[in-house]
Amino acid sequence: MTVHVLLFDAGTDNEGIHSLELGGHTVVLLFEDPDDAERYAGLLEAQDFPLPSVEPLEREEMELFCAQAGYEARFVPSGFLPQSPEERLWISPPERNMDVSSWNDDNSEPSGATEATAGLVSTDDGGPDGEASAASDELEAFRRRLEGLL
Repeated sequence: MTVHVLLFDAGTDNEGIHSLELGGHTVVLLFEDPDDAERYAGLLEAQDFPLPSVEPLEREEMELFCAQAGYEARFVPSGFLPQSPEERLWISPPERNMDVSSWNDDNSEPSGATEATAGLVSTDDGGPDGEASAASDELEAFRRRLEGLL
């Protein structure tokens, strides 16, 4: 089954995948419907986030990739209706995003944007900054594995 993910700078050395930080866990959204993914990308752009491209990938490969990287893959089916505040983030990004002004610059690390500088662009739900800093090496490995998939 094909799912749709949001990628930044797809096909380049600075490629990154959109993720959410929820309760100390990195979550990658796997959209069943490409229109839902396009809508989510548009909502990010409206928040002055860089516009991601919607890329189709095999669900099994993405779930395996996320599991190996220690991240959670969340499948968002067509017509999904959220049942909790957390699930609301699966269809609409949070109001507050991480600073991604230099997410693709490997030599700098802006405050509070560890994931972004590692090539994994994410939004932040306000979780502890210590967990984001500790995950920097894991995120770099995640980025490398994602590039290997493409």
